[in-house]
Amino acid sequence: MKIAVTAEGNNPDAPVDHRFGRCAYFIFYDSETGTFEAIENPAAQARGGAGTQSAQLVAEKEVDVLLTGAVGPNAERGLSALGVQVVTDVEGSTVREAIENFLKER
Repeated sequence: MKIAVTAEGNNPDAPVDHRFGRCAYFIFYDSETGTFEAIENPAAQARGGAGTQSAQLVAEKEVDVLLTGAVGPNAERGLSALGVQVVTDVEGSTVREAIENFLKER
C-alpha cells in the first residue's frame, strides 16, 4: 500500500501539514518496502488550482491513501475518482505517527 501524507518538512518526523493543495511537502510511504520519499510540493505557491495540481502529483505516485488535515472539494472529488482514499483531520501529529495510527486502525 502506498500512503501520502501532507507534511511541513521533508522527513517522516515532520508535523502533518493541515493543508493539502498548499502543503510544503508530500511524504510518500510504501508499506511493502517500509521506505519513505519526500517531494517538495510544486503547487504550494501556485496562484490558483493548487489542489488540482497536488491531486495530479499524488495520482502520478499511484497512492492508495492520502492522510491530511483538510482537502478542498475539487481535489477530493478528483482523488476519489482515481480511487484514492482521503483521510482528513490528522493534523497535530507527525507524519510517522499519522501513518502508524492509520495502519493500526485498518
